[in-house]
Amino acid sequence: MSDSIEFLKSVLNTITDQIVVIDKNGDIKFVNHSWTEFGRDNDCQIKTEWIGINYLNGYDNTSGADADFGVTAVNGIRAVIIGQQPDFYLEYACHSPDEKRFFMMQVTPFIHQEVQFFVISHKNITNRKLAEEKVLHLSQIDGLTGIANRRYFDETLENEWKRCARSKQPLTLAMIDVDHFKLLNDTYGHQAGDNSLVMIGNLLKDLAQRPADLCCRYGGEEFAIIMPQTSNAQAVHIASKLITLIAALNIPNKKSPTKAILTVSIGLATVLPSQENDTRSLIAKADKSLYRAKKKGRNRVESNL
Repeated sequence: MSDSIEFLKSVLNTITDQIVVIDKNGDIKFVNHSWTEFGRDNDCQIKTEWIGINYLNGYDNTSGADADFGVTAVNGIRAVIIGQQPDFYLEYACHSPDEKRFFMMQVTPFIHQEVQFFVISHKNITNRKLAEEKVLHLSQIDGLTGIANRRYFDETLENEWKRCARSKQPLTLAMIDVDHFKLLNDTYGHQAGDNSLVMIGNLLKDLAQRPADLCCRYGGEEFAIIMPQTSNAQAVHIASKLITLIAALNIPNKKSPTKAILTVSIGLATVLPSQENDTRSLIAKADKSLYRAKKKGRNRVESNL
């Protein structure tokens, strides 16, 4: 029985991975039930008869958001077919309208009756990828305020720097420092201090609404906002609004020489990223503006322009 073709097909049809077998030209020679069911459930143009269809043509004809995946997949499969590499492995997203989905493609050659074939399996790895995303997300979030942490700030600033350099767009950084935070802690206790930081974090989340903007806890009582493609004038308007909103929280800080409520000082820096400067120079400019805001009496915005 184990030598029977029908028996082997039955085994393959019990596997939940989607499996297709192609020849060296890319023509499909076999698909299992999971493959057929996936195509039917996801509105594939081919409903039942896959045998004889050229598998590679499907990737060659991808466009739009799937174009990059199509190129990577077909190049990898062809590299195995011509013997450039022994196998091929690719993880990719294949989201449905209702949920996130991730799959792993694996291509392995085999020989049957002196003819070479290639088995391509697609395995659903959504649970693993979602778990990895959750772990990554947690590693990027400040535990107290729920906004991005310093590590994610550093990564994002580097990425936005490169993106703005390519598009020749300005990049603005706001450095925010809570005025006389030690006095607040000493007067009302560390729990009150933590609560005030959480409230500021919530305001920052509401203020940074554009997809590319990032607010983060920079460290201690310092916060930062990365604002790509934002002019200095626009940033001044956002920072001034933040100062007003924080004052409106009316958090007591009665021993503060600035005001009897919690206030912040903000330093802004706007630059046009290029090869002649880097993220460190942007941070230094924002820090310099912040120092100037503190020197001029705090509870204010200062800019490098």
